[in-house]
Amino acid sequence: MLERLQAVEDRYDRLNELLSDPDVISDSKKLRDYSKEQSDISETVLTYREYKDVSQQYKDAKSMLEEKLDDEMYEMVKMELSELSDRKEELEQKLKVLLLPKDPNDDKNVIVEIRGAAGGDEAALFAGDLYKMYSRFAESQGWKTEVIEASYTELGGYKEIIFMVNGAGAYSKLKYENGAHRVQRIPSTESGGRIHTSTATVAVLPEAEEVEVEIHEKDIRVDTFASSGPGGQSVNTTMSAVRLTHIPTNTVVSCQDEKSQIKNKEKAMKVLRARVYDKFLQEAQAEYAETRKSAVGTGDRSERIRTYNFPQSRVTDHRIGLTIQKLEQILQGKLDEIIDALIVEEQATLMKQAEE
Repeated sequence: MLERLQAVEDRYDRLNELLSDPDVISDSKKLRDYSKEQSDISETVLTYREYKDVSQQYKDAKSMLEEKLDDEMYEMVKMELSELSDRKEELEQKLKVLLLPKDPNDDKNVIVEIRGAAGGDEAALFAGDLYKMYSRFAESQGWKTEVIEASYTELGGYKEIIFMVNGAGAYSKLKYENGAHRVQRIPSTESGGRIHTSTATVAVLPEAEEVEVEIHEKDIRVDTFASSGPGGQSVNTTMSAVRLTHIPTNTVVSCQDEKSQIKNKEKAMKVLRARVYDKFLQEAQAEYAETRKSAVGTGDRSERIRTYNFPQSRVTDHRIGLTIQKLEQILQGKLDEIIDALIVEEQATLMKQAEE
């Protein structure tokens, strides 16, 4: 591990030199790539440097115990040695996590697709609750959300809503939301007071750059139509809504959120690129089915991952067996406790795999 950490620090120092090189400064691509690489490893390097410093202090304190010390000084050194030992162990654990393979998509913006599944109008209302939950969570992280496409129901829910989340590390946290979410509650439409079970599905796609997935104009069919609002009412008599079809993969994306056809096409193109990129990712991951099964949050999207039980104010994440009696807070976007637990579980799994 120490050899790997030293290699990372050497690379960090080399990047410092490169970022001062006039040839690199004049090349915007190299400057961007080297700056990102340095940023990606900076936390590892700073932690490693602290680890080396603490290790040296620990070594010095240990050697002091071999000297002739009075009782008071001896106890002080022993106490310092204990504190340094604890800190050294903390840093070792942190470095092991920092050296784990990083998902290349973690820093990306995401496109989230929520669809009402089993349960009709109640499923659509629950889809709306999930959208509000993610919007509030994004706000708490300092991220921005932007609706790309929404299909409303008359009761105020969503048959489908697609939105973008812009912010550093958005995918690293929201990727764990992939899957089927189940709700158990008495619907507002239920007169007999019976508890119903409904589901909504969530797909989280990393935003794809043009260089990551090549989509040719000749492979896209563009259709335009008039947009409509909640309940199917016409809200726009101009042909501003856009439907894009990627012919090779038969991927279809519509967008009508903007009044401008150009803006709708731009938004639809982002979703199209993300879906095609995701298709390639899913195909690649299928070759590593065993790895995918062992990694939290990257399984089959039809898998039920979480239940929201209203009568008992309980939320259960089935992947890690976590149950929290904080339903209202979670629906208000306070997802950190669940997401942090999922991250820790995945890190533990990856560390175990690295040791085997």
